[in-house]
Amino acid sequence: MPKKTIPIQKILEKIRPTWIERVASELVQNMEMRADLHEQLGRFFDLLVQSVTTSDTAWMDPILLDWAKSSTETDLREGLYQVTFIINRMMAWTIQIASETLTKQQALDMLKAVIPVYTYGLGVVARYEMESRVAHITGEMEKIQRQMERVDRSKSAFISVAAHELKTPITLIDGYASMMEDLIREGGGVPLDGLLSGMQTGIKRLRAIVDDMLDVSMIDNDLLKLNFQPIQLENIFEILNRDLQETIRNRRQTLEIKPFEGSDTWIYVDAARILQALRNILDNAVKYTPDGGKITVDGRTLPGLIEVTITDTGIGIAQENQAIIFEKFGQLGRVDLHSSGKIKFKGGGAGLGLPIARGILEAHGGSIWVESPGYDEEELPGSTFHVLIPIRTESPETTMAKLFNELGRKE
Repeated sequence: MPKKTIPIQKILEKIRPTWIERVASELVQNMEMRADLHEQLGRFFDLLVQSVTTSDTAWMDPILLDWAKSSTETDLREGLYQVTFIINRMMAWTIQIASETLTKQQALDMLKAVIPVYTYGLGVVARYEMESRVAHITGEMEKIQRQMERVDRSKSAFISVAAHELKTPITLIDGYASMMEDLIREGGGVPLDGLLSGMQTGIKRLRAIVDDMLDVSMIDNDLLKLNFQPIQLENIFEILNRDLQETIRNRRQTLEIKPFEGSDTWIYVDAARILQALRNILDNAVKYTPDGGKITVDGRTLPGLIEVTITDTGIGIAQENQAIIFEKFGQLGRVDLHSSGKIKFKGGGAGLGLPIARGILEAHGGSIWVESPGYDEEELPGSTFHVLIPIRTESPETTMAKLFNELGRKE
């Protein structure tokens, strides 16, 4: 009498608990897996049984695609094909468990039914993972292309700005040098003080441009070193008010620096760098505010932060340009049409002041952004720059903190 044939689905149900435990055990040891691992393996096995029972491998598609889509950014970047590996190991465990727990005929019958399903699954996930990998590489290449385009635009902007900005002081120095040479040759004994003063002005302007370029380079390469010291922002505002008085007077503008909560708080910052950042922002406000306009400095305390606002009654900034101004050489308008005066209305510049300010503030853990209704030289909507400075009450430099603690105890 022939032996009774056991249905394949019955055989699969027999090995189901062992299969799930062994596969789960290996996967947990070899890679980071999801918390619902057992549930996912159970779902896979049930769909495997359904595919075998109906002779339709399409039942596997939902879980295969779910798993294939779960590849992480690291997997894609490193070319890892996790799901392909998992299905290969599942097939290996199925063969081993069948040989251990089933009769030879049962094992052959079961494997004859499930191997095509596994083969189908491998084809699906391999194709999808390869497509995902290609899409990832394509995306990375597009990002690199965009970066190269930005670098190229930045290089072109640098050449244009450098040519325009360096030309004025170099021409000034060359002109005074030629005049001094002529006077010396004539031997007339004419005082050269005025000519030397003019040359020094040109040299000072050249040095300022070079210093800005060096600062940008340090910021871009994370080489900006901060010297943290305790200071009150109101002291920095006093220095800025004093330094800007001549400029404000020449432009017939008004600078109002309001006392606000937090301006008298002792915080640890690099005072020289914060002074530089705020001066750059104020210089920008002066430059783009017409003669007779007003600039107001105010602020408030936020949780863990001091917010400084610098508001002007200037020409404003169009919405689409409010991010560009913080990029290197991010000047608006044609460089060759800018006036050469540093403090004149819409005066020229290297386009580095605001990027440097942002770099300094971000190095402190702060930030900067601008709000403006838009650009209008007739209505003058103005702009407001928001500066966030962390309230750091202890120096991140242990040596400095120890020194000031000792000084505090002596007092």
